[in-house]
Amino acid sequence: MRIDWLSAHPGHAAGLAAAHVQAFGALLPDWTVEEALVELRSHDRAATIPSTLVALDEAGDWLGSVSLLAEDHPDIPQYSPWLASLYVRPEARARGVGRALVARAVAEAGALGTPVLYLYCKPDVAGWYRTLGWRDHDLLRLGPLEVHVLAIDCGNHR
Repeated sequence: MRIDWLSAHPGHAAGLAAAHVQAFGALLPDWTVEEALVELRSHDRAATIPSTLVALDEAGDWLGSVSLLAEDHPDIPQYSPWLASLYVRPEARARGVGRALVARAVAEAGALGTPVLYLYCKPDVAGWYRTLGWRDHDLLRLGPLEVHVLAIDCGNHR
């Protein structure tokens, strides 16, 4: 497995957009695949915010992705920047892909001078992020869902 910027592999954007809407659409019920694709295509530069990292197998097929965003939800603009949309294909799960994507994104954010990176997730996932060094920052409601906002200091991960 290797991790690279989506901007170097734009052909994967459509598949990722569909997967993201399917996985995260409950948080943004009006979000469409077309909107997700426009957003991913706007991540056309490496090593910046916003951008997306993609994990690739030996054949160059995508296994998963994660994004760095300035804003991840319009109802919580007080925290920024964000680790967002971590997604790993079901057949690639439990192989360290998600862990590697998160580690690389945190390191990239640190290299960009980001002191603290945030994410939000459902309570059932928060424990997994805590094992990666993330700490609880806030607990809030986004629409029908209760979400945990977690934070990590990026300076230790450069």
